[in-house]
Amino acid sequence: MTFDDRPGPAMTAVRIHDFGGPEAIRHDRVPRPVPGPGQVLVRVAAAGFNPSDTGFRGGLMRGVVPVELPFTLGSEASGTVVQVGAGVTHLRVGDPVTGRTDGGATAEYLTADAALMVRVPSVLPLTHAAAVPVAGGTAWQALFEHARTEKGTRVLVNGAGGGVGMFAVQLARHAEAHVIAVAGPRSAGRVRAYGAAQIIDYTRERVLEALAGPVDLLVHAVPSDPGELLPAVRSGGALVSVTVPALPPAGSGVAAHHFVARNDPAQLAGLLALVAAGQVRVDAEVRPFAELAQVHRDAEAGRISGKVVVRP
Repeated sequence: MTFDDRPGPAMTAVRIHDFGGPEAIRHDRVPRPVPGPGQVLVRVAAAGFNPSDTGFRGGLMRGVVPVELPFTLGSEASGTVVQVGAGVTHLRVGDPVTGRTDGGATAEYLTADAALMVRVPSVLPLTHAAAVPVAGGTAWQALFEHARTEKGTRVLVNGAGGGVGMFAVQLARHAEAHVIAVAGPRSAGRVRAYGAAQIIDYTRERVLEALAGPVDLLVHAVPSDPGELLPAVRSGGALVSVTVPALPPAGSGVAAHHFVARNDPAQLAGLLALVAAGQVRVDAEVRPFAELAQVHRDAEAGRISGKVVVRP
């Protein structure tokens, strides 16, 4: 992010100056950034919260993404273009956009690579659009790039009540797969509405005992050992974990994949079109920037169900 050193408008940015717990989160007044060549300046409407944000705050993501302190949190945002940099022709002032960033989302204004920003369909609220880039992209790539999900595929989604799970259940159903969802009682109603054929309440049932038969694909979207559910996957099937790596036992015939989703604007545009058409639903709790430290506490205590977005 580039700042203008000349005196000018200020803005609020939610940043960390040191790695640590939620108490490290600060609300700073900083100069408003200016877009460089190929960039746009976006007035932020909302920023999506992801579990990885706690890793950024705690310093655990330094090996994945460069983190220079002070660091503005948030890796996905939606808003309105208010200024375009040199060479930008496909976006204009006034365009509603969303996209994935390497930090910087929890601020009143954000500069971003214009090529990574995607126009938001006019029927889609910007608060909803902010929830799609990371979780939606991760779910899409898990189902269709690291596995082959199609009509009749038996998919077990572990963590169906979370952000990635919300999209994984719906995208699998959109592909006419048979979806079995593992979720807690707070999420069961939403997950049922997403189209899961069976919901297993992990607080009351043993997942392996509740399954009627083996599955073709296990999508693991919770920060626990995915190996616990590997016996549910048939030989020739696949485990795709977006959290913790797993190594299937020798001779199991199960392929295992662990990945960090890549930034794919074309894919994001397709996801937004599905949401705008009503084929995929976005449920997000909207909270103010002022509560971001509490959002981090809630996430680490397991008190968050579904997707949270924060707004200025």
